[in-house]
Amino acid sequence: MKYPSETIENSINEISKLPGIGKKTALRLSLHILKKEKEYSKNLADSIINLKEKTRFCEECHVISDEELCRNCNNENINIQKNKICIVEDTPDVIAIQNTNQYNGLFHVLSGLISPINGVGPDNLNIDSLIRRLEKNKEIEEVIFALSPNLEGDTTTFYISKKLSALNLKITTIARGVPIGGEIEYADEVTLGRSIITRINYKG
Repeated sequence: MKYPSETIENSINEISKLPGIGKKTALRLSLHILKKEKEYSKNLADSIINLKEKTRFCEECHVISDEELCRNCNNENINIQKNKICIVEDTPDVIAIQNTNQYNGLFHVLSGLISPINGVGPDNLNIDSLIRRLEKNKEIEEVIFALSPNLEGDTTTFYISKKLSALNLKITTIARGVPIGGEIEYADEVTLGRSIITRINYKG
């Protein structure tokens, strides 16, 4: 595809590197930005820079946060039920589950799933911090696995459940209302909410 200027071409090339954005969509977005006032472009650029420079991860649960501890872990949310913890792959899964309004407990973000074929092992995930957290926090009674129902998710659930076998905890997993091979963050809120409500005991 040929472009009328090198500037617009550079913009398209960078925007098209985003997931799910092709060259045509990148062209539309570039032209949209071009037509907007300069302040809009500046605010957009600043927000992206701030995203990289100011965003951090909660030291307790590893969800994306602005502070050392997120709102749930710093006790800012007094409605949180501290006796259960939901294990998820990444921050989008936390958002998806919270949007169901069917769960108000703690979370723990693994930042990935065990996938030997992709070179991701247990040591690459936030598993050790989960174990330490559960050993320290005696208030937690139930561990809920809300990982995508695919090979990597099942492998990760099995591995962690074995690590938790020495602890006196109820271990459950969300019901398979989420389709096999699907991903949590893309499940609709009704299906995901029902999966949380009808979670079942996990038998590894």
